[in-house]
Amino acid sequence: MRKLFFIFTLLLLSFSSFSQSRYISVTTKKIVYSRDGGACQCCGSSANLEYDHITPFSCGGTSDVSNIQLLCFTCNRSKSNSCVCKVHDRRVGTNCCEGQKTKKSNNSSSPASQCSGTTKKGSRCKNRTTNSSGRCHLH
Repeated sequence: MRKLFFIFTLLLLSFSSFSQSRYISVTTKKIVYSRDGGACQCCGSSANLEYDHITPFSCGGTSDVSNIQLLCFTCNRSKSNSCVCKVHDRRVGTNCCEGQKTKKSNNSSSPASQCSGTTKKGSRCKNRTTNSSGRCHLH
């Protein structure tokens, strides 16, 4: 009886952690491919396509249809964990730090730099700041 309960518990835990993974279901892939017309959403290429999280998974982005897009290998690698394809200088995602689409500022009095603070997990803060201390409002 204990073995059966243990196996059931492990099975239940594996399903709950599976829903919070980077895994993109076949159904989601078919819907996204059809919606995006089988082309990269940045450059229009139809070669070497990959499924990309619009809001990066590392920033809490889900694997729902609304957060997945098609990008070619080059654009996806260029975007990395940001919102801009550096090859074509186009926005193809949302700002990881704020969860909003980024806005390019053509005229800023002082350039923003990355915050020098650290998060609770020990990694470097990804917020941008113009503060002279080099830290964002959270640090």
